[in-house]
Amino acid sequence: MKKHLILFLFLLSLHQIYAQSRPLFPQMPGMVSYTYRHSFQKDVAATLDTIKALGITDMEFSNLFGQTATDLRKMLDERGMQCSSFGVGYADLQNKLAEVGRNAQTLGAQFVRVAWVPHDGPFTLELAKKTVEDFNRFGKQLKEEYGLTFCYHNHGFEFEPYGKGTLFDYIVQQTNPAYVSFEMDILWTFFPGQDPAALLKKYGNRFKLMHLKDLRKGVKGNLSGGTPVENDVALGTGQIDLPAVLKAASKAGIQHYYIEDESPNIAVQVPQSIAYLKSLKK
Repeated sequence: MKKHLILFLFLLSLHQIYAQSRPLFPQMPGMVSYTYRHSFQKDVAATLDTIKALGITDMEFSNLFGQTATDLRKMLDERGMQCSSFGVGYADLQNKLAEVGRNAQTLGAQFVRVAWVPHDGPFTLELAKKTVEDFNRFGKQLKEEYGLTFCYHNHGFEFEPYGKGTLFDYIVQQTNPAYVSFEMDILWTFFPGQDPAALLKKYGNRFKLMHLKDLRKGVKGNLSGGTPVENDVALGTGQIDLPAVLKAASKAGIQHYYIEDESPNIAVQVPQSIAYLKSLKK
């Protein structure tokens, strides 16, 4: 009996050592084109080379940077890169959804994402109701006519209190899961006072995509949906509990993770963020 106990304890310790050595985030993240927006505006091909040199091959584009979708797809293919998500403006979905759908298909994207609902002043229930109506319509058309999944990227202002939750809760609960999914921007979840990990646990696979970013220590958030770009810091150096978020994201089934760093310090911060993700252990 004593031998069996010793063997059991030995095997348990080995399991714990192995578990602690496994990476928490084994994959390479993707990149949001906005991170390199200034560079992309000057030279698209060279910027793709810079991103590829970091080991990143998965892109979310929210701008064609003067290229056609066909030309951009050719540049990606030549580098063994892909565009998995295509971000557009609200007006594009309202006024030229067919063009959006065709461009997304040409790029090879599976997702079409919008990151802002036009509004003046606080986000209201009336606006949320109109947003739900629009999202269900956009998502249905994109899915049925182009085989694309529509995602809404939260930006902070949607967390206005409503009922026992927020207007973001209202939007998630009132949109059709068959046509409307979500991309969690963890900074724009944390900044207005929400817990990204808790929200992922609450809504699970309604979230398909994620923006990885961190908020400078000491910065106080609000419901404005805006903060100076200098408040974007390298992952692991800010306020967000990234291990907790990544564990919840894995359970929720997030399909694509993208680094988004809006700061002017990306040359230093992006490699630092990648190194941080690689350093995390379970």
